[in-house]
Amino acid sequence: MTEPVQQQQWRSVARRMQRIVSGAQLLLPLTALGFGLLLSVIVTLAMLGGYGDASALLWTLCLAALGSLSAFLLGLYRLRGELIAPLARLEESVSQVCAGEPGATLSLDGTGVLGPMVSDLDSLNEELSELYEDMDSRVSRHTTRLAQKTASLKILYDVAASINQAQDLEELLLRFLRVLKEMVNGVAASVRLEQPDGTLRVIGSIGVNNEVLGEHEMLPLALCLCGKALSPGDVLCDNPAAHCVRQLRRAMFGRDEVEMVSVPLDYHGERLGMYNIYVRRPGISGREDILELLQTIGSHLGMAVAKQRSDYEARRLSIMEERTTLAHELHDSLAQTLASLRFQVRLLEDLLKQDGGSAAASKDAQRIRAGLDEAHTELRELLNSFRAPVDHRGLVSALEKLVDRFGRETGIHVLFQNECREPNLSSAEEMQILRVAQECLANIRKHAKAHTVRVLLSCRSAGPYSLLVEDDGVGFEDAAKQGRPGEHIGLSIMEERARRLGGNLRIESEVGEGTRVELNYQPKPGNRRLDKRWII
Repeated sequence: MTEPVQQQQWRSVARRMQRIVSGAQLLLPLTALGFGLLLSVIVTLAMLGGYGDASALLWTLCLAALGSLSAFLLGLYRLRGELIAPLARLEESVSQVCAGEPGATLSLDGTGVLGPMVSDLDSLNEELSELYEDMDSRVSRHTTRLAQKTASLKILYDVAASINQAQDLEELLLRFLRVLKEMVNGVAASVRLEQPDGTLRVIGSIGVNNEVLGEHEMLPLALCLCGKALSPGDVLCDNPAAHCVRQLRRAMFGRDEVEMVSVPLDYHGERLGMYNIYVRRPGISGREDILELLQTIGSHLGMAVAKQRSDYEARRLSIMEERTTLAHELHDSLAQTLASLRFQVRLLEDLLKQDGGSAAASKDAQRIRAGLDEAHTELRELLNSFRAPVDHRGLVSALEKLVDRFGRETGIHVLFQNECREPNLSSAEEMQILRVAQECLANIRKHAKAHTVRVLLSCRSAGPYSLLVEDDGVGFEDAAKQGRPGEHIGLSIMEERARRLGGNLRIESEVGEGTRVELNYQPKPGNRRLDKRWII
């Protein structure tokens, strides 16, 4: 199997050699040279053997030598012109290519028998040149794309850093308005934010003059002929552009000149605003990398808008919570004290209408004065860091003082029972339980007309806490909770305090059967009283 292949290779080489010899026109000189050399050998042998005429043999030898020399010189000339010189030029061209000069070529003129080889090498050289050019083009494109990616990463880094550092959202949006306009080589740009009512408010714009204008610098907005409000950054005209230029006295463009690229400010699928950038046609619709970058920047800035709105909402809710807490505290402290004073005043009026009531009226006046002093003291405590007035000795002592004061002021028989040796609660938990008890007693004072009141505090080891306040008063139905605003908010406040505490509040009452209010609370393992101070 191997031998026929070798024979084929030798036959192919022989044909190539024959083609080269015939192409270089070396067949005749080589034949003449061989014939002359053979004749010279024969004549020389004849002369040495003494055959024939010596003079004729000598002339024949000279002619054969002269013919061989002529054939040698002709063959050498043909060999040099057809093979050696083209081979030297080919070697030079190959050395130039190897030295990094892909543009080096070899002319087909004077290439002799190496013409086909030179043509093939020129084809290879051209393909190599094209590969070099394609490689340079690809390297250039990749370098440009890498530079764009680097610039994109820098922009995204600036956006991410600005989100955490920006104090003014509108200033942040205006700063990136110029960045986005320059990134796409835009003509003009504007930015808008969505308002709670769904409308888009113009924050700022950059016109053709490249001057950034804020909202306060461009009001009132110009009106287009069609009645559309235009900011200085809006340059796309639906009407004939030349007519709009004359009417608005600023540069305007038709849809065949510029196109609008919208960059939405989205966060979790919610549209929070919009950048509008106007670029000259054909625009950037085919640049997916630029469009993707714009969308990413829009998402990041949308996150900044959402963060700002979230912070604003958190501040608003915090203020509302503080106001609600203040209302609760005023209701549970100063308002109840004042309600007690009103009750005392009514009693004083009744006593003054009776004969001989001056002594009792004097005592009531003293109680009113003491109540006023206490109200003033509680008000100062509320204003002083809004600290809840819980006794430093704990919940039990505070409840005892509250019950004793209630009995002295109302004359109602009130009983306090403590079945909890050492309440292990935080100051916040104690304050909420105390406020519930205080509200219950205030409601009894104002509405119950009770003769007997019982306050029971009970707890178990690592178990639930229970506060029970019951009376034998007139009671009420569920409908009695409703009334004019501000009249019956005590029950709602108690329920809200129970929810805030993490417990549950149960209210049982029937008309003529009294009222029973029970608060049950299971403290969490981590809630322990470290001190007796709690700031709301």
